[in-house]
Amino acid sequence: MYGRARAGPRRVLLTGWFSFRDGEATAGDVLALRRVEEVLRTAGTSYDVVWSPGFRPEALHFDDVRPGDYSHLVFVCGPLHGPQVEELHRRFAHCVRIAVGTSVIDPGGAAVTGFHHVLARDAPGGEPTEDLAARAPAVPARPVVGVILTHGQQEYGQQRRHGQVADRVTDWLAGKDCARLELETRLDTRDWHLSATPAQVQSVLARLDLVVTDRLHGLVLALRVGTPVLAVDPVAGGAKVTAQARACGWPALLAAEQVDARRLERWWAWCLTSGRVAARQVRDAFREGRVPDGADRLLEVLAPRADAG
Repeated sequence: MYGRARAGPRRVLLTGWFSFRDGEATAGDVLALRRVEEVLRTAGTSYDVVWSPGFRPEALHFDDVRPGDYSHLVFVCGPLHGPQVEELHRRFAHCVRIAVGTSVIDPGGAAVTGFHHVLARDAPGGEPTEDLAARAPAVPARPVVGVILTHGQQEYGQQRRHGQVADRVTDWLAGKDCARLELETRLDTRDWHLSATPAQVQSVLARLDLVVTDRLHGLVLALRVGTPVLAVDPVAGGAKVTAQARACGWPALLAAEQVDARRLERWWAWCLTSGRVAARQVRDAFREGRVPDGADRLLEVLAPRADAG
């Protein structure tokens, strides 16, 4: 604790690194904020939250704030250092300024000493406390979606619609309330970002709720582990993705010319409901080998013919 408390709050302004124009919002910071909001609401304390215009353009920003409207400023989470934090002390000099759930690197720095109270999660010479995110209100689970897109396949020439398809799909996905994972089917034994074996790729795909892909093997590998797939064929007129979806009996497919929000939403909803059962049925069909594939036919070709000689 640095300094002494003043009178009780009239209105509190909640800030953090998520508030600065060139700051950033992390999941931990936002959950820490939710914990503080929960405590203030329970106590009946009025507050506002300042957000970075780059993260939440529609919300309250520092340019909109009238400092005189607030009796207290609370800085939530993150390290206490730098000119942006120091500027808060100058702009809100009339407020009681409190830092909570923060890391103190230099106890004598202006960013730290400018606060009347510092309720640190860690500071030199003090016992650490749990990060505020640990006790933040529970949040419901969201679908975990693997995104496997290709920008290559130059062999399709004038029929390529890969760029347009990727832009439409990713613009739409950006507005979905889901956890997105950008994935690759390409293997590499030297690059830690990539899987080195098919088993590693499949282990990820098996843990997803849904895969969105414009790649043939994105479709097949996901269905192989029973994960539903929203597939898009990036080639005008249809090519190998369309052919493979037909061969697998998989209906959740859009042609390059059909990619729009309405159709994407329709197949999204299907994949997360009926598609779960359908994907497991395709997986089982693969395992049982119900339909001959090219390897089966290869044996027929390799077998010696009776009339050969």
